[in-house]
Amino acid sequence: MRKRLGMAFAILLLLILAGCGNDHHSSTFSTQILSTLANDGDIELTPGNTFVVTQPPSGNQFIRAGFAGPTDEFRAFLDFNLTGAGGVPGSAIIDSATLDIFIDALSPSSTGSVPIFIDLLNFPPNPLLASDFSTAPVLRKNSFVAQSDVGFNVRFDVTQLMQQAQLGQFPHFQVRISQDPTAVADGLVQIHEGTLSSLAPELKVVYH
Repeated sequence: MRKRLGMAFAILLLLILAGCGNDHHSSTFSTQILSTLANDGDIELTPGNTFVVTQPPSGNQFIRAGFAGPTDEFRAFLDFNLTGAGGVPGSAIIDSATLDIFIDALSPSSTGSVPIFIDLLNFPPNPLLASDFSTAPVLRKNSFVAQSDVGFNVRFDVTQLMQQAQLGQFPHFQVRISQDPTAVADGLVQIHEGTLSSLAPELKVVYH
């Protein structure tokens, strides 16, 4: 009798575990969010120590990050709306997040790679202000863009940044891309903008 009860209990336990596994799998979702063109842009610090804000990218169809000279620096800003249809629910647990951008150009062409910062920010995205150039990031990720990336989509793991944005209940996922100023060589990264979904900056989030 005890053996039968033990077998019945083991079978019941297996069914419960299998059911839990299926529920977990079915509750995993993913979404792809294109950046908001009107909120994207870049800020240039000129040799004359003034700031030039370009927002939105308008006819240029690109934004820039890096150094075009010893004292001429660009920082790029991307904005992804997390609310509304296709967004990320406020109660979601973030499993992974990927930032996908298309690299139009990297100059000078002799530069092998440019080390960059990807900073998580949280502020009203429009209009960009000169102070946004140097505002302290909520969280920072180090990465790089290589000459071999030109003409291709490059994907950056921004899971920790997205988890922090979700923890803070940020309505937008906003990043600032800049060159690491300690880099040996300067480089200017040109990031494609526009409305083509295959080339526009995209945030992919997997959550449950």
